[in-house]
Amino acid sequence: HDALPIWATKSILMQAYANYESGRMDDCIVAANRFITLHPGHKDAPYAYYLVALANYNRISDTKRDQTVTQKALNDLEEVQRRFPGTRYAEDAGKKVLLAKERLAGKEMEVGRYYYKQGAYLAGINRFKRVVTDYQRSQQTPEALYRLAEGYMALGVASEAQTAAAVLGHNYPDSQWYKDAYALVSTDGQAPVASEQSWISKVFSKLNPL
Repeated sequence: HDALPIWATKSILMQAYANYESGRMDDCIVAANRFITLHPGHKDAPYAYYLVALANYNRISDTKRDQTVTQKALNDLEEVQRRFPGTRYAEDAGKKVLLAKERLAGKEMEVGRYYYKQGAYLAGINRFKRVVTDYQRSQQTPEALYRLAEGYMALGVASEAQTAAAVLGHNYPDSQWYKDAYALVSTDGQAPVASEQSWISKVFSKLNPL
């Protein structure tokens, strides 16, 4: 059960664990937080923090719904990583952080696409910008870069559209999104060129210098 220990020493923590096992995530969080408040320095405190994060993680809904719980789960999982590095709890939390970020990126994509359909390109661009800035490692990034190229072309900002396409080609050369972006921004058959002054170039240069 996700690196859960067999039994905790304190009855409150045992209650939190029992609630988790029974699917009562809200009750689990209440009990675990109570243990943290009463016994902040206890040797099982890392487990209590982990239970809170795990309970919120298990409450994550699909991307069609409000992602407040997803953000809370992400915050709690990252807190476990920060507070208890090197533990099995931190290791497992790290794996779950990736999925939580994927969910949040998916929600941003959904909202961004909606804005584009309404012709609200600036609002959509801001959503796709968040994906490539905050969730760059997510599977949503190639499409987000294409959508940026699409939005900037619609607004007549060719240099940013070219940059989005060029960065997409550099990082995901075999992606269909790059093929589509290439066709979108290329007017003379030349590969798109990135502007070093663009925020897109600066975001990606931190990880993958062009």
